[in-house]
Amino acid sequence: MHKKFAKESYTEMNELVLPNDTNTFGNLMGGRLLYWMDICSAMASQKHSNSPVVTVSVDNVSFSRSIKLGEVVTIQAKVSRAFSSSMEVRMEIFAHNLPEGTRIKTNEAYYTFVAIDENNKPRKVAELVPETEEEIQLFDEALRRRELRLILGKKLQPENATALKDLVNLFNHKG
Repeated sequence: MHKKFAKESYTEMNELVLPNDTNTFGNLMGGRLLYWMDICSAMASQKHSNSPVVTVSVDNVSFSRSIKLGEVVTIQAKVSRAFSSSMEVRMEIFAHNLPEGTRIKTNEAYYTFVAIDENNKPRKVAELVPETEEEIQLFDEALRRRELRLILGKKLQPENATALKDLVNLFNHKG
């Protein structure tokens, strides 16, 4: 199977926050943002896999700043690592206040997708080749995030999580 670069999956999506997208405080509803994030990250994983995908995991999403009515939401997504049939996608979310000319990062998250074939069965995906320092760091950290997701989903026993053991050993040796 061939290899692909992270930049090949880059996807950017913009949405204007309208009244129907907000809660009673005039802030974007979290569920609406998660919906947009799912769409954007699915497109990034489809670019990498050249196939339909299904969402299998949404990592912790914290909101560092509310997004207001009238602001433009920009979601930037790209694959941070590909495994056999799954892909981790990292997203950064920004709020733009166009009249004020401001752009503030509001969120960061990781979603995981599995590529599927015509029978809705997992299919192999291309290996991801990180190029930049940031891509290499995200790629290296992705294995720990994956192991944590598998442990939390009861698909991996903690004692079998080799990448997480390495991290724990690193912290134990520093203390």
